Amino acid sequence: MVKVAIVGATGVVGSKMLEMFEQYEISADEISLLSSARSAGKKLELFGKEYTVEELTEETAGRGFDYVVMSAGGGTSKEFAPLFEENGAVVIDNSSQWRMHEDVDLIVPEINEPELNRNIIANPNCSTIQSVVTLEPLAQAFGLKRVNYTTYQAVSGSGSGGLRDLEEGAKGKAPTTYPHAIHDNVLPHVDVFLENGYTKEEQKMIDETKKILGLPKLPVSATCVRVPVSNSHGVQINVTLDKEANEEEVRDAFRGLDHIALVDNPAAEEYPMPADSTGRPEVFVGRIRKDNSLENTFHVWCTSDNLLKGAAQNTVQILKQMMKRE
Repeated sequence: MVKVAIVGATGVVGSKMLEMFEQYEISADEISLLSSARSAGKKLELFGKEYTVEELTEETAGRGFDYVVMSAGGGTSKEFAPLFEENGAVVIDNSSQWRMHEDVDLIVPEINEPELNRNIIANPNCSTIQSVVTLEPLAQAFGLKRVNYTTYQAVSGSGSGGLRDLEEGAKGKAPTTYPHAIHDNVLPHVDVFLENGYTKEEQKMIDETKKILGLPKLPVSATCVRVPVSNSHGVQINVTLDKEANEEEVRDAFRGLDHIALVDNPAAEEYPMPADSTGRPEVFVGRIRKDNSLENTFHVWCTSDNLLKGAAQNTVQILKQMMKRE
């Protein structure tokens, strides 16, 4: 009997997880939806059946679940993921709490598999996921020498608060989530600033890229920017390759991959846009061109639905990966 719990089921990402459970046909004998006391009692539908959301407590964490997917914030994950783990569950967590722990796997199923040094698996940062999915074919074909990111991140990455700031800002109302208006504006500020001048989001991308690709010495830098777009992040990747390549060879590295949509025909005004990737499972890749200022270096642009591949979809793909292995 397989028992699965979804923690944070009523949130922006949690609601997408329910969709992904259906899309990826996650089969379980028992499914429980767990959330904060504030959301307990809500009714949600999954596989045509109505479920009542229960409060996440030490008691519910002790039910002996086989798998738990979590999207309820770092504090909740820090407290409850070890409790689920102690009670026999494999926990797949969408927060940043466990990502850089040495004994915790950081997984993008198209790239790597869990080693399970412990039964907590971390889902990477949303911008990191689409970036490493884009980089992996290049790493396999040519090797990587250096990576520099500039992100264009949608407000849904900040949950319902970010969406509210964008919508209410259009009506002239002051922001409640961001330090400045996001409507008709761009903020070079995602997460808190660190002592080194980078933001926490930028540092996440740097550290997580190295861990997922298994390249601890790879030089990586990032600038993360919030833009007034509802959904789907864009990332401009400036990448220096180890082996010599031309633009067409770089494009060829992306062809034939089900999880990547190559859209790269600027002459016909065809290139990846957030409007294209929203609601889609693939990472969209295009605007591939040589950087003439650096040797063997290329610009690669990608967009991806940050609530799907960047969060709920990748989490459920990990779950599917684990259930198949079991």
